[in-house]
Amino acid sequence: MQAQDIILRPVITEQSMADMELDKYTFEVDTRATKSQVKRAVKELFDVDVEKVNIMNTKPKPKRMGRYVGYTKKKRKAIVTLKPDSKEIEIFQTEE
Repeated sequence: MQAQDIILRPVITEQSMADMELDKYTFEVDTRATKSQVKRAVKELFDVDVEKVNIMNTKPKPKRMGRYVGYTKKKRKAIVTLKPDSKEIEIFQTEE
């Protein structure tokens, strides 16, 4: 898989914004991606040094529309911790 196929999008929530002060960045990744693939993709795309990667799976939830029942799609999040001497990722920079 290519690096662009592994990292789908950044996750922007209150918790992920607070974690950025601790050099932790959250991404939604492909459901088949491993920790080593995510680490390699972040290093390649953003040119930063990655210390560790934590991955979480989100199960699909049942949703109803009238009498029809469906499910949301399953997701996989990766929390990437950068090394202390590494630079910040520019995609998360806030305009002040």
